[in-house]
Parts: sequence; structure tokens; C-alpha cells
Amino acid sequence: MKELAILFFVPFLGTALGSAAVFFFPNGLGSRTEKVILGFASGVMVAASVWSLLLPAIESSSYYTAAIGFLLGVAFLLLLDFITPHLHPNANEPEGPKTKASKSLLLILSVTLHNIPEGMAVGASAAAAMAAGAGVPFASALALSLGIALQNLPEGMVVAMPLLGDGKRKFRAFGLGALSGIVEPIGSIVAFIFVARITALLPILLSFAAGAMFYVVVEELVPEMSEGEHSNLGSMGAAIGFACMMLLDGIFG
Repeated sequence: MKELAILFFVPFLGTALGSAAVFFFPNGLGSRTEKVILGFASGVMVAASVWSLLLPAIESSSYYTAAIGFLLGVAFLLLLDFITPHLHPNANEPEGPKTKASKSLLLILSVTLHNIPEGMAVGASAAAAMAAGAGVPFASALALSLGIALQNLPEGMVVAMPLLGDGKRKFRAFGLGALSGIVEPIGSIVAFIFVARITALLPILLSFAAGAMFYVVVEELVPEMSEGEHSNLGSMGAAIGFACMMLLDGIFG
């Protein structure tokens, strides 16, 4: 049980640590730093989708099952994007206090919802590690948990820093940023219980989580890190993040 608790709460700790950036960077992060951070998160998520989720799903079922689960994950996040509109600013709309508050609320809601599949990924991986014949060692589930915690560092920053810019106090911005990640341990526990009871759904859930994470990268992170000048910094960050996650999976898996 202690090992499971570590798996489930490490990603949340990553979000909390990222949100703590408000105490060290009160004036915000530079655009170049943001591009590197977003790129790093993208690389980690893509690598985690492949090595920690898709490959175990394929090994325990088939390419067809993994492909179906992957596309279902993409469809799920597409639905979430309809529920929580994108936060692209309207150039014709003046930004008053109400507009800023509304955007901040949407940002928190959007990131919180996008954290659900990440929690599900950890829970499904933990269930696979405990299932006989699933072919997923516990160390691999730990690597996934650590990888998601790494990419949650910039995610916590993405939520907390704008809140600080909107006039929130540091501790309030930190608290709201950290709370956006609380759904991850909840999602992990739910997915773990669900898969432990119905082990036949394990490949689908693993690949589902991979598709959801892949969608976040392509739809949210890549466009943001590619905007404006120095987009190559985001590409370099993605390469470093991918390599780090690959090494984590190799060391622990």
C-alpha cells in the first residue's frame, strides 16, 4: 500500500512544486524559458505515452486493441475541449477584472480536467504492475509516475503564474495551482480499482491514457511553444524531455 501511495501522489507533488514557482519568480518567466519548459513537458509526455502505456498495452493484447484505446483517448480529450473552450485572448475584448477572473477560472478548469487522464495512466500502470502476466514491472509504473511528475512541474507553473499576474496573493496562487493536480491521485485510485476488478480492460485503459496525453501535447503544448520567435528552444526542450523519460523507463523498467 505504501508503494501505491507513492505512485499515486508523486505526480501531484510535481504540480505543487511547479506552482511554488510563484515564490521564486514573482515577475514571471521569460518567453524563452517558457518555451523550453513547455517543450520539455511535451517530450516527457510523448515518451511516457509510448514506452509506459502503448507498448505494455500492445504486449498484453494487440496493435488493434491499442489503436482503438488510443483513439478513444483522443476523442475523450476532444470532448473536453468542447466543454472547456481554449483560452486564446480576444484582441477586440478589453481585459477588465471580470474577464481576467473568467480566464483564470477556465485555465484552472482546463488544466484540472486534462490532469484526469494522467492520473488514470498511473493507476492503470500500477494495476498492470500488480496483475499476473501483464508484463509491466512495478519499476516501470514508478518511472511513469516520476515522468508525469516532471511534466507537471511546468503545468503547475502554467496555472499559478498567471494567477499571480492577475493580482492573486502568492499563497493563493500557489494553492490554486497545486489544487489543479489533486485530481491525479483521485484518478489514479479510481483507475486502479476499476482495472483491478476488470483486468480485461487494462490494455484499453493504458492506450486510452496514451491517446489523451498525446492529444494534450499536439493540441495544447506544441502550438504554445511554437508561437513567435525562438521556437527551436521548444524543440530542444522536447528532445531533452523525451530523452529523460526514455532513460527513466530504461533505468527503472
